[in-house]
Amino acid sequence: MVHLDLDSFFASAEQLTRPTLRGRPVLVGGLGPRGIVAGASGEAKASGARSAMPMAQARRACPTAVALPPRTAVYRTLSESFFAVVRAAAPVLEQVAYDETFAEPAALAGAPVEAVHAWAEDVRAQVREATGLAVSVGAGSGKQVAKIASGLAKPDGVHVVGHGDERALLDPLPVRSLWGIGPVAETALARAGVTTIAAFAAMPPAEVTALLGSAVGTALHRLAQGIDDRAVTERGEAKQVSAETTFDTDLSDVAAVRRAVADLAASAHRRLVASQRAARTVTVKVRGGDFVTHTRSETSSVASTDLPALTTTAQRLAVDALPDAGVRLVGVSYAGLTTAVQGTLFESAGEPAPEEPAAPVVEEVVEAAPERGWRTGDDAAHPAHGHGWVQGAGHGRVTVRFETRSTGPGRARTFAADDPELTRADPLVSLT
Repeated sequence: MVHLDLDSFFASAEQLTRPTLRGRPVLVGGLGPRGIVAGASGEAKASGARSAMPMAQARRACPTAVALPPRTAVYRTLSESFFAVVRAAAPVLEQVAYDETFAEPAALAGAPVEAVHAWAEDVRAQVREATGLAVSVGAGSGKQVAKIASGLAKPDGVHVVGHGDERALLDPLPVRSLWGIGPVAETALARAGVTTIAAFAAMPPAEVTALLGSAVGTALHRLAQGIDDRAVTERGEAKQVSAETTFDTDLSDVAAVRRAVADLAASAHRRLVASQRAARTVTVKVRGGDFVTHTRSETSSVASTDLPALTTTAQRLAVDALPDAGVRLVGVSYAGLTTAVQGTLFESAGEPAPEEPAAPVVEEVVEAAPERGWRTGDDAAHPAHGHGWVQGAGHGRVTVRFETRSTGPGRARTFAADDPELTRADPLVSLT
């Protein structure tokens, strides 16, 4: 079993396409006061920043870090190149995320450690050539050991655990290192005096099931003993597509919520269309300032890709789910996905919502939505200087550093924010 994991993927992609950032601490995630870190470079991690940490906390831990918003198109393109290389070497993959996968190459069945190591190094070299990124590879008798081994291989390395060496790897590790042990299980085991995988593996089965339940406890106990017979299985198509956002400040009026829902509905719709499917169910999630989450959904007997109908349905559901407190987060998802497009979703979807009997909401939102100003991380283009990215903006000025993956570190130039020659650019150009 092999586990491949691109190192610090989101941040590494930014350093790859923006050469000035190479060797510098980089944080990727939401830039607002409620933003969360999606990825941190090795340089930022060395200062204590990490994924899933509030962005404000990460920036305090690493004040010199460059914080950037995510660029999904860039990450998706690099991910596709990564998986193309790995799939050529191991046709059956179990994709875990954009940047990691399990593989079980037939050629490695029963192979000695040296052969597995050589296979991993060959794939790593191909990944670097195709993407410019480093991938760490772990190998072992099962998924658990392979994943832990890839973590030990970081950064940019290979770690192979030979048959019979599983317990030597697992025993000294904290019990939380086991995939499936979360804070609740860790606390329950700690109360029983169990803090290492070795101690967990030595527990009588009856005590394990009493603490963690029969099904989960038994499965985790087997993993602690180095027994892992889970096969690599291809993941099926996603059962839903969605988009959500957390607002910098709580929304307090219905019109603002409706505009936000329209934007999210359009974002999820792009993913729906890209998947070449249609949706029967629209679901809206609304989280209030009190952190209470309300959901509403509606299902039709027919599937559709009609954006105005989907948007109007989502807005109507969102208004119905509004909390008494302000709105902190909104999400829109489409489910009941099918390749058969049968008609218009919801017969009444094209009618105006009763709360606001106005013109179709989608048109209203498009006309009313102002063009936002430049922000750090935006891709920009200039006829004289080429492709670049915004390093800073404010007070009517914007500073752009002109560089792409192949140019090496570029020069920074400052323009008036409304300079007509400075335009928004396709992020994928930065890969050239």
